[in-house]
Amino acid sequence: MKDFLAISDYSSEEIQDVLDLAVTLKKEHFKKGNKKIFKGKVLGMIFQKPSLRTRVSFDMAMRHCGGDALYLSPNEIGLGKRESIADIARVMSGYVQALMARVFDHQHVVELAKWSEIPVINGLSDYNHPCQGMADALTIIEKFGAKAKGLNVSYVGDGNNVTVSLMHVSALLGWNVTVGTPEGYDVNPKAVEVAQNIAKKTGSKLTFVRDVH
Repeated sequence: MKDFLAISDYSSEEIQDVLDLAVTLKKEHFKKGNKKIFKGKVLGMIFQKPSLRTRVSFDMAMRHCGGDALYLSPNEIGLGKRESIADIARVMSGYVQALMARVFDHQHVVELAKWSEIPVINGLSDYNHPCQGMADALTIIEKFGAKAKGLNVSYVGDGNNVTVSLMHVSALLGWNVTVGTPEGYDVNPKAVEVAQNIAKKTGSKLTFVRDVH
């Protein structure tokens, strides 16, 4: 696993392994503090689209594990404008050990991963929000434990990037998913097709509705 651009890039087993590790690290943090597994490591954080929670969570995760985080604002690099994506990827690869990017255009994070020699994490794009999807799945697993198997998950609202990642992680984990969206706010058809293909393999059931009553 070099990059984390989309949950659907990985198998059910790989996603479950990451979630199991997250459960372990979280318990470790609250019990005795995390081991300094990132000592001497720096995470570069590119924020084309600002976010309080994304910045704080990534920054603190690195600190808890002994590493550091370097924040880069939109004005500092001009992603894809003043600085080409390829050049940014090459330069950052020489100074930090991993890169997280929160971007408007999903293709930008794909290009960063293409040209980068270090792992690239998708902190959000217009297509998906994989870290949020994993966080949602972790919360569900913590709440339901072993009972999460075969769970029915419902999402009501805009069929946006958050919906895509929740839909994909749920399908990979074998959860049944119902998505309720108003007309004109449908989930990306490409993302739906990906979820349906996953569901065929895992036995998950996908349902899309307008009326949630």
